[in-house]
Amino acid sequence: MRDGTSNYSRTYDLPLNGVDAHRTGRTNCRKRVIFFRTTAFIGKYFYSRMPQTNLRLFTLFLVCLAQPVLSMGQDANTQPLVNVPAASKPADFNDEIYYRNKLEYSQELGVLPINIPFVFDVFVGGDYSQKPLHYTLVPIFPSLRWHMGKISGPGFLRGNTDLTLTASFTAIPRGPETHYEAFDLGFRRNFVHRNWRTSPYFEGRAGVGDINAQEPHGVKYAQGQDLTFTIMTGFGARYNFSPRYSMALGCTYMHVSNLYLSEPRYPDNGINVYGPMVGFNMRVGKPKQRLGQ
Repeated sequence: MRDGTSNYSRTYDLPLNGVDAHRTGRTNCRKRVIFFRTTAFIGKYFYSRMPQTNLRLFTLFLVCLAQPVLSMGQDANTQPLVNVPAASKPADFNDEIYYRNKLEYSQELGVLPINIPFVFDVFVGGDYSQKPLHYTLVPIFPSLRWHMGKISGPGFLRGNTDLTLTASFTAIPRGPETHYEAFDLGFRRNFVHRNWRTSPYFEGRAGVGDINAQEPHGVKYAQGQDLTFTIMTGFGARYNFSPRYSMALGCTYMHVSNLYLSEPRYPDNGINVYGPMVGFNMRVGKPKQRLGQ
């Protein structure tokens, strides 16, 4: 300490670069001297004259002032938070295949050579006996399928249902009759697993038609009249090549009878056969419209 002054009031002798030093160098030295003297004055004032309590309050004020400034700087450099949705199930491409109001044209062909008793005999008091006259039916089914809803349902029941309208022609290569034409109405339930191209299905149809009955012409165990009714059930699997094209392979049971209308003159013998069925489906119209289109 010199002349009763504190260390903060000292001046520092900064060396000059000789008498011929550049003016710029002298200016920088003066700035440094002013800076150190100012620092010494502030330090002397705060450390010698400011009470200890006031110094603490001033320090606390600086800390409180610095915190929001830092926060403002961080907010300015930080991107706004994005609301991240909860983890959702992956997209299912089957939503583009099975949806409400979709129309499809379906062409099916089957060969039904296996003869069995009427499967619903228990409901009409029958004994599940089988007639000795056997048939083979070859159904040709051009159909229009209308998907009545989107994919829904729990677990293995998840899927959708389509309404089926069929104008059928059935050839009869084995049996006294030769052909059968009918109009059928039915449904098909598609069991759609997430992101599977193959979907099992179950279907049922019923209709009314015309057959060239031969029992009135003396053929025993043939059909008793031309006006007949049909019941069909089936199951199988559908494979989707794309949202527009698909094919199906399954097994179909077909029953044809006149609902006892020919009795008592001619017995109602009926036809009960089943066998494989293959079909091809094509979407009719535009694809599913996505939101925003």
